[in-house]
Amino acid sequence: MNYPEAELRGIVLIKVIMERIPEDDLMDNSEQARAYAETDFSEAHDAFVSHFKARFPDFNKGQVLDLGCGTADVIIRFARAFPECNITGVDGAQAMLDIGLRDIESKGCAHQIGLHRCLLPDDSLSSKYFDAVISNSLLHHLNDPLIIWDTVRKCARQGTPIFVMDLMRPDSPEEAGELVQLHAGDASPILRNDFYNSLLAAYKTEEIIYQLKTIGLDYLTVEVISDRHVVVWGIKR
Repeated sequence: MNYPEAELRGIVLIKVIMERIPEDDLMDNSEQARAYAETDFSEAHDAFVSHFKARFPDFNKGQVLDLGCGTADVIIRFARAFPECNITGVDGAQAMLDIGLRDIESKGCAHQIGLHRCLLPDDSLSSKYFDAVISNSLLHHLNDPLIIWDTVRKCARQGTPIFVMDLMRPDSPEEAGELVQLHAGDASPILRNDFYNSLLAAYKTEEIIYQLKTIGLDYLTVEVISDRHVVVWGIKR
């Protein structure tokens, strides 16, 4: 049977989506949160800030929203890089936020950063506007990925930066295991297991492109930056 090109693209997309193995939306287990906080993510989190700065060299101040801030390690680094920014971090996992609140105080960033428990979609959040919207490692937790993109679309002011970084699903469970061994071989068993599950739950670049097209953000750039990371970035139109 011959299919039109558009239908063939849809068939391929469905096949890719069915390979994804979802994980829990929230990391609200205290042991998970502690294992995450005790792991050295400095390379990846510093890279997040560096990649943002490279793509938005004119940005230096304003109100920033971080979706899925976790333990706030990324936005502590972001705050230090952009001392004229005020950052609102939201996350649904109170166990992660508790660690973040502690670290924000101990590292002297409380004047720049505010953390709030928030489950997306959230109408009160979507009614606010920010000068930049960022996110690190939230997308793969969402079984409905349009939730994050709709929030981004609503919260970003026109003409301001959007920057989302996340894991990228490998082609097989075996490849996921190799990535875990390569990048987290010395981490705790809890962290290695979470990393493995997150890789299997992550979205392929083709899926992300389709998500952006569906929500009207297809002008954003989808860029692979490592063997496990993809970034979505651009200026809000």
